[in-house]
Amino acid sequence: MGHYLEGLNTNTTVLIGLSIILLAGFLFTRLTKKVQLPNVSGYIVAGILIGPHCLRLIPQQLVDHMNFVSDIALAFIAFGVGRFFKKETLRDAGLSVIVITLFESLIAGLLVTVLMLLIFRMNLPMALLLGAIATATAPASTMMTINQYHARGEFVNTLLQVVALDDVVCLLVFSIVAAVVTAMEYGTLSVSSIALPILYNLGFMALGAFFGLLLHRLLWPHRSTDNRLIITVALLLGLSGLCTIFDVSPLLSCMVLGAVYRNKAHDKELFRQLNVFTPPIMLMFFVVSGMNLDVTMLASFGLVGLGYFLIRIAGKYLGAYLGCLTVKSSPSIRRYLGVALIPQAGVAIGLAYLAQRILPDEIGGLLMTIILASSVLYELIGPACAKSALFLSGAIRSDGQKGHAGKMPAQKTAGATQEPQMGSLAKSTSA
Repeated sequence: MGHYLEGLNTNTTVLIGLSIILLAGFLFTRLTKKVQLPNVSGYIVAGILIGPHCLRLIPQQLVDHMNFVSDIALAFIAFGVGRFFKKETLRDAGLSVIVITLFESLIAGLLVTVLMLLIFRMNLPMALLLGAIATATAPASTMMTINQYHARGEFVNTLLQVVALDDVVCLLVFSIVAAVVTAMEYGTLSVSSIALPILYNLGFMALGAFFGLLLHRLLWPHRSTDNRLIITVALLLGLSGLCTIFDVSPLLSCMVLGAVYRNKAHDKELFRQLNVFTPPIMLMFFVVSGMNLDVTMLASFGLVGLGYFLIRIAGKYLGAYLGCLTVKSSPSIRRYLGVALIPQAGVAIGLAYLAQRILPDEIGGLLMTIILASSVLYELIGPACAKSALFLSGAIRSDGQKGHAGKMPAQKTAGATQEPQMGSLAKSTSA
């Protein structure tokens, strides 16, 4: 059918292709629901099967032009995550969340880099880039799993803040590593080559804060519901578009936008309203991620790819455990937080594309295959692992309802744990 779509005009190809993507994602959640897997897993499998490397229901040409879906999805995801950075919540958490995040992200990256060098004899530039990418965690699948099973409590509160800060650390680490690798490859190491990517991210974070203040000013109380949605989406897309000019991920800036607006406006209704708008976007994001995997290249994944896959999991768990031990977190958080940090997709894939430009073609292609293939595997098992962590920590019960964590005293569930995030998405994807 992919060949048939290629013979049609562009508008017809896009419209029918989008319809197939949405329907395939929906239908596969019917199957994953039967085996009690999160919906994200169904979206990924649907993308693999209908993509140009399997059943070919969607032509490669259409997949190549859908990268914008990732930026849009990350913008909405980041905006939603920003709401959990309330002043009260951050004040209560103190430095503990920052310490846990640094441990789980940096230990995973360091472990991947060192073991890739020692065990697989990988060249230093590629090992460094793989280690930098290994620090990332996918917020989208984690949030969707939390929403689908209505998890609440101290564990969820800690998990959401760690996942959000995790990508801040990842982007900063990758910017430094990319500059060092570029210097190793081309002999052009300079302070500016390291500082410039970091300054770009900081600059767009400041711009995100400005957009948050602007959104607060534009959404006065008597603004109609429709216009509130229109203005918010316009600012999110505009900020994402500006980020792409400088090849900067929209994740940090849109997260700051959401945090600033939440703290200034104390408005939860806007986030609920966006939840009604985002389900098709999130579905397309994960289905397209599955379509990007070339299953014919899995042979080159081999032991190196499997090593990366397993070492990162070990690093995430070890780092989260040691971080929680350092700040004296509760036993349930210490034991299960690392299990919930396994998913890796959007940010990692985006960084892999950037890394591929730095390395020679052959090595860059291998790195891209490793990240794409492992991301699909992470997204297949990650949501299930996140569900298990939420269940074992008491955030949900086996029937998918709120666990005892949702009944904690008010002072322990202030901020993020009391507010349903992306709630409509959870309802629509679990229906």
